[in-house]
Amino acid sequence: MSDTDPRPPDGRPAGPAGGRLAGPVDGRSAGPAGGRLAGPVDGRPAGPTDGRPTGDRPTDGRPTGDRPGGIRFGYGTNGLTDLRLDDALGLLADLGYEGVGLTLDHTHLDPLAPGLADRTRHVVRSLDRLGLTATVETGARYVLDPRRKHGPSLLDPDPDRRAQRVRLLIRAVQVAADLNAHAVHCFSGITPAHTSDDTAWQRLADALGPVLDAAATAGVPLAVEPEPGHLLSSLADFHRLRTELGAPDPGLLGLTLDIGHCQCLEPLPPADCVRAAAPWLHHVQIEDMRRGVHEHLPFGDGEIDFPPVLEALAATGYRGLTVVELPRHSHAGPQLATESIAFLREAVAPGRRNGVLASAEGGTP
Repeated sequence: MSDTDPRPPDGRPAGPAGGRLAGPVDGRSAGPAGGRLAGPVDGRPAGPTDGRPTGDRPTDGRPTGDRPGGIRFGYGTNGLTDLRLDDALGLLADLGYEGVGLTLDHTHLDPLAPGLADRTRHVVRSLDRLGLTATVETGARYVLDPRRKHGPSLLDPDPDRRAQRVRLLIRAVQVAADLNAHAVHCFSGITPAHTSDDTAWQRLADALGPVLDAAATAGVPLAVEPEPGHLLSSLADFHRLRTELGAPDPGLLGLTLDIGHCQCLEPLPPADCVRAAAPWLHHVQIEDMRRGVHEHLPFGDGEIDFPPVLEALAATGYRGLTVVELPRHSHAGPQLATESIAFLREAVAPGRRNGVLASAEGGTP
């Protein structure tokens, strides 16, 4: 998820990318933007590490923990940026989360810094030791351009800058393959000024081609997120992308469904959005939100009725992670991680008190 302000860019020159992502970070061949994935970051053959089919990636025998309603809860590292990654993973395991939405950023598993292969192997060991799984997220605000949030995007007018984002996504696929992650998350970006819709959609489809090639080689699905204010902002827009790309297999190109975004802008209620999205689900993000306001809120601070949403999600048979997404709340990350898991467990438990969900003691009712 991104917490993108839906306002268009401010027209300032994008400037150079500071030499970022011009090539590999550790001496490996990054490969051309239009080529296939050269291989995972530690030199093992590309493809799923255990031979399982794309889109169906159980927990490899790791402890399943408390799984109310069959839903596997995780928490996004973009809401824990004040913690070292090892500390964040340990916290989530101690609280009973089953996984993590791992945003590749300068704070946590920097995809551009030297030694990515060694650092990825360390994360693999940590996940295995703690019994956690992961989805790789790519919504870091300034990982490519230190002056423009989420720049450059897949829609950038400059093809060289678009290619930087493509290379980052291909690198994310490589990392995800090594982590045995459920999926790689991405989003379209905001349509640049003076760009027609048709041109923007063509750029998006062309840019995602090599990323899908890499994902197919690695056996890791791509999960595109409809993001308020972006070109691809709704479930209907996701289906337009599928059409533009020739209807790829749902096991390769699927959805990141953000429950808050459904409340914010979709015509259907969130529970109905879950049912509509079910055939394409590869990643789910969850938080509270209000209609028409793109602001990620702690549970109970918005308008969403969560028990029907979680019931619908459980009924789909979705086996990936459902990740709490609070990217503007890192200052209270440990507290909110604690309150969020308690809230979600209560929301999937039978019974409600006077129609109001119970929360963790001392949390938000």
